[in-house]
Amino acid sequence: MALPARTVRVRFTALYGVLFLLSGAALLVITNLVSLGSTRISEVAPGGSPPARNSTLAAAHERISLLESQLAGARESQSHQLLLGSAVALAVMALVSIVLGRIIAGRVLRPLRTITAATRRISADNLHERLAVPGPADEVKDLADTIDELLERLESSFAAQRRFVANASHELRTPLATMRASLDVAVAKPEPVPPQTVALADRLRTELDQVDRLLEGFLLLARTQHGAMSDRSTISLGRTVRAALDARAADIAARRLTVHDGDLHDDTWTQGSATLLSRMAGNVIDNAITHNDEGGWITVAAMADGTTALLVVETGGRLLDQGQVARLAQPFQRLGADRTGSGDGSGLGLSIVAAIATAHGGGLDLAARPEGGLRVAISLPLATARTGVPA
Repeated sequence: MALPARTVRVRFTALYGVLFLLSGAALLVITNLVSLGSTRISEVAPGGSPPARNSTLAAAHERISLLESQLAGARESQSHQLLLGSAVALAVMALVSIVLGRIIAGRVLRPLRTITAATRRISADNLHERLAVPGPADEVKDLADTIDELLERLESSFAAQRRFVANASHELRTPLATMRASLDVAVAKPEPVPPQTVALADRLRTELDQVDRLLEGFLLLARTQHGAMSDRSTISLGRTVRAALDARAADIAARRLTVHDGDLHDDTWTQGSATLLSRMAGNVIDNAITHNDEGGWITVAAMADGTTALLVVETGGRLLDQGQVARLAQPFQRLGADRTGSGDGSGLGLSIVAAIATAHGGGLDLAARPEGGLRVAISLPLATARTGVPA
């Protein structure tokens, strides 16, 4: 049988129980000592007038001996009963002390449990919440106020970081547009343009497009993490994914990929931003197309699982390391040199998916398939369909 974990409550229970038990034992010992002392004090020698005859004296001695024997037996029986009662009382006190110790420990630790539960509910998406523990200015209140101050500093830091990313992305769009316009002007001159200049301009346009996609990803990531969703409505997850597949039909055909979408159910509904959910589905499909074998396959499913709307996209390919796969939800994380130097993505695709899923109350789970390839599972809160709601 496994022993219970040595939590603070268990240690407090043991401490209070030992203190109660020692107090009870000390009380019983003092009671027994007082009882024995009073018994000794009450012992007096029998007295009386001198006996008149020898026969009367012998009978008196015999009577006294009998009484003393009976009195000694009564004292021994009384001491035995007192010891037995003390042992029973001590056992009862031991049980009562454990119960009282656990109750008292629970009451002492109740504010800490409340603080722990409230702190666990607070994440990067709801740093505006505070513990706001009421009560007198004691150690528990000081701890709660310290945590609130820490959350306030974290909220300010996160907000400043997101504002910087959004502002920097906006500011960088202007020089990018200027550079692209300069390239167009240089190539569009009337005189013949050297082939090297045309090739360099094409290469620069490609790089500018890549930077533009990167900035767009930064803006979307900042917007998602900021929690701005003005176009919240009921969305069919199956139809959203099917639209993403249709929009990328040419890319799928170019790579000769086979798509299995028999489990895309149009009645899988969720609440959220149509724009963000469409981008989420598009990023997942783009990831499945880009990082797939030539002539490979993609399996797409959208279904309801209890109170969860589940989107699962699986692809084949080589065996992947689960530790590296788990980091793909972080910005600029890729698998292997083929992803790092391919230039087919900004490294923000799955991190944007994770941010959108989290903003909608869901989550992203990435798993390396035992047979090879990647499994992307997105869970979102399930919603009830309403008539007249756009998909």
